[in-house]
Amino acid sequence: IHAERYGKVLQTAVDSIPFSDSQTNAVIKALLTGEKADIPPSVTAAFRDSGASHILALSGFHLGIIYGIVRALLSVLGNRRKALILRAAATIAACGFYTMATGAGPSIVRAFLFILLNESARLSGRYRSTGNVLLTALVIQLCLSPSSVKSVGFQLSYAAMAGIAFIYPHLSGLWPQGASGPLGWIWKSASMSISCQLTTGPIAWHYFGTFPQYFILTNMVALPLTGIIVPFSIAVILLSLTGSCPGIIIKSLEGIIAVMTDALEIISTM
Repeated sequence: IHAERYGKVLQTAVDSIPFSDSQTNAVIKALLTGEKADIPPSVTAAFRDSGASHILALSGFHLGIIYGIVRALLSVLGNRRKALILRAAATIAACGFYTMATGAGPSIVRAFLFILLNESARLSGRYRSTGNVLLTALVIQLCLSPSSVKSVGFQLSYAAMAGIAFIYPHLSGLWPQGASGPLGWIWKSASMSISCQLTTGPIAWHYFGTFPQYFILTNMVALPLTGIIVPFSIAVILLSLTGSCPGIIIKSLEGIIAVMTDALEIISTM
């Protein structure tokens, strides 16, 4: 309950940022807290029709970004055994608190279990197979909350991870070994999108009767931009709370979000 109060505090902090367009506050609030009530219908439609609804729905992708930020910040502690234990404990605690503060939905709980299992395996020196972590998390979550299996978010989250664990390695492996650069990045991004779509597509069609035609283009635009927007937004919130956030930074964040929403609107009309 107390953690959820901090979720409300975070929403209030986002609302207090002086963007010129309140739509920006609404998008950031959705990305960080899952609260989508203030997003204009036209923006919601653009995300839905372009196949980017998962960006606005708080999920493992968002917690994964938070996880990366926390790990990067704690890397200053070093790599000694005690430091590694402290880093793992702090990372799990921070991600667990964020999970509770944002309502602990089935998809974000799945992501937290992944983090918990990965950090535990890292400390014990055990091999971390994505497939094994996926199945272990699934069993734990169903034991804790059997009714979660009825949640569409739960089904889509595990389906997406199944695609990443069992399909993506084969698709990405079709690219010549050692190849890098822009073409290599494009192939890996496309492989990730196709892998997830193959497993989540049938579920989305069953519940919503839709299948985005340009999902590869959508994900190649929306996912990298979201990976920039989330940490950028956290920095702006922290600076704003201290009263020392330069206007140029606020304008820059607003510009990036505008680029993403405009791009999705274009894709949705294709």
